[in-house]
Amino acid sequence: MMVNKSGLIPLGQAVLVEPYQPELSVKSKVIAIPDNIRSRITMAEQRATVVAVGPECWKDESVPRAKPGDKVMISAYAGMITESPVDGKQYRVINARDIFLQIV
Repeated sequence: MMVNKSGLIPLGQAVLVEPYQPELSVKSKVIAIPDNIRSRITMAEQRATVVAVGPECWKDESVPRAKPGDKVMISAYAGMITESPVDGKQYRVINARDIFLQIV
């Protein structure tokens, strides 16, 4: 199980996820991506790891869609990006219904 070290706690039906940071490389050379462009890539990225789940998530469903540590697919451009005050990483806060696929 994943431990939430972000200092961010989702409320209600919010889910805190950490987007994948895909590496872009061309023949073993890494491409530097400016921060403003990386933020746009992060918002469009649909792969994420669940960090924390709000207490009201999926109460009307028989089985929860995800739990902390699960790799999932989420709706593109869903939610908002926020930076952790504790570890400085970028996270995305989404609605619980924006998780539509679990990656195994």
